[in-house]
Amino acid sequence: MINSLTARIFAIFWFTLALVLMLVLMVPKLDSRQITPLLDNEQRQGLMIEQHVEAELATDPANDLMWWRRLFRAIDKWAPPGQRLLLVTSEGRVIGAQRNEMQIVRNFIGQSDNSDRPKKKKYGRVEMVGPFSVRDGEDNYQLYLMRPASSSQSDFINLMFDRPLLLLIVTMLISAPLLLWLAWSLAKPARKLKNAADDVARGNLKQHPELESGPQEFLATGASFNQMVSALERMVTAQQRLISDISHELRTPLTRLQLATALMRRRHGEGKELQRIENEAQRLDGMINDLLVLSRSQHKNELSRETLKANELWAGVIDDAQFEAEQMGKTLEVTSPPGPWKLIGNAAALDSALENIVRNALRYSHHHIALNFAHDNDGITITVDDDGPGVSEEDREQIFRPFYRTDEARDRESGGTGLGLAIVDTAVQQHRGKVKAEDSPLGGLRLIIWLPLHQR
Repeated sequence: MINSLTARIFAIFWFTLALVLMLVLMVPKLDSRQITPLLDNEQRQGLMIEQHVEAELATDPANDLMWWRRLFRAIDKWAPPGQRLLLVTSEGRVIGAQRNEMQIVRNFIGQSDNSDRPKKKKYGRVEMVGPFSVRDGEDNYQLYLMRPASSSQSDFINLMFDRPLLLLIVTMLISAPLLLWLAWSLAKPARKLKNAADDVARGNLKQHPELESGPQEFLATGASFNQMVSALERMVTAQQRLISDISHELRTPLTRLQLATALMRRRHGEGKELQRIENEAQRLDGMINDLLVLSRSQHKNELSRETLKANELWAGVIDDAQFEAEQMGKTLEVTSPPGPWKLIGNAAALDSALENIVRNALRYSHHHIALNFAHDNDGITITVDDDGPGVSEEDREQIFRPFYRTDEARDRESGGTGLGLAIVDTAVQQHRGKVKAEDSPLGGLRLIIWLPLHQR
């Protein structure tokens, strides 16, 4: 087996070309209808018949008025069983041939007219042999023998030899398995590489040993790919460890700060400065939690998935959001609740996605939030509208980035950490969905999540 893909393509190309040329040049020579010299025994048989016909004509006196009858009598008498003899005069008249055979006879006479070198040729189920020279006084005739072909060639083979285009098509069909094998040998490792790349795109950073096999070029590519995956895995692991270590180190002074705040409250009572310190500590704690959630969700290779029903999955999130809206003096309207639509996913991640966009709307709205669920044959669409300050068009693509802040009213004074929509975007992408931001008819921001339905 040739391991080099370049050598394999080169070898198959020239082998296929040589095969095509060989078939085109050699196959026509295998046509049994080609004109060929007589065998020795056929030559002797023809000479014997020639002598018998000459002797017969010598014993049968000529008749000027009915001169052809004696020729018929002679060739009928000495024709071998199942065969016929033909005589051709010096003027080109053919004696003994039927009208429907004249085209064959004329064709053979045109190709074989030398009695010193008689030949034979097949015409379908008939074979012509000759010529042999027959002398009748001052006249000379050429004697031909018409007999059944020993093994007639099939009509398809005849058609193939008569039509060069058909012969070329047959040649291409013969070479097709070689070319298909070449295409398969190219496509198989390419498909493996494509599937491995898809796994990496989904966040599944694992080695693929099957890539390091096959042609040398793909083997080297597979080895490089696995090295790249290993490097990415090490980088992701180092990043997760760094975030975990930073979070741990931040929690230690944060815990001390919270403890000190509690002690100061006990000694000195409530105060504006103390309340501000406590609020900022709580926000910092929430930011650390969100950062850890985002890190884990972004770098989790494979989420555990199950079949879920939309109404059961998000019922708790909707109830909690309505309760929080009531406590904040705002209205959360569910214009169209979710139905028992089935989807495949991770319940915790999908819960978190909806919870974050609803909390985002609650945080930035003035009075009113609208939540709508819809579905079609392909997926579920979740729309959340608020009547808050909204987001400018140039910032809508950026708000899904971690810690991104607009320059408008949706800033840190709202109390957010800047990680909620990044968590939403990560969870939705892990479920092969889409999330986008638009202007809301309520005057604020509209967030739209689309998730694919479970296809049976």
